[in-house]
Amino acid sequence: MPIAKIGVITVSDRANTGIYKDICGKTIINTINDYLISEWQSVYKIVPDEQDLIEKTMIDLVDNENCCLVISTGGTGPAKRDVTPEATEAVCDRMMPGFGELMRAESLKYVPTSILSRQTAGLRGSSLIINLPGKPKSIRECLDAVFPAIPYCIDLMEGPYLECNEAVIKPFRPKKK
Repeated sequence: MPIAKIGVITVSDRANTGIYKDICGKTIINTINDYLISEWQSVYKIVPDEQDLIEKTMIDLVDNENCCLVISTGGTGPAKRDVTPEATEAVCDRMMPGFGELMRAESLKYVPTSILSRQTAGLRGSSLIINLPGKPKSIRECLDAVFPAIPYCIDLMEGPYLECNEAVIKPFRPKKK
């Protein structure tokens, strides 16, 4: 069985230039390590808030690195340099708006400003791309909400089978007849 490759992109001018250490990308990797018991490999990138670089990185992770899942963090707010959703929409064949809707609904339980977040998700080829907010606490809250649907989504795209630690996260897969 092939090892699943998961792309992790931190979108941040400051993390990209080394002004501060990237905590958000590491939070995604640690969370996926908590969730999965199947073997997987991360392909980790840090890019500035530049739409063309975000797009190129997403395309590379899907088309060349063969990541079945790409998770980005950062660049989803209303600031002028927050362009991650636009980059995602530009590289995806089809959008999956339910992911963003659920993440905002989940975040609304904790902060009223979650409605300012524009995270989204979409499909490129046989890969799922998801945008997360740029705060470690929000990353875990959002992934806890949407991850139960991710393994089945990847199954439907004929990607690698992601086996989860069901004591941590229980994926939904329809019962076989």
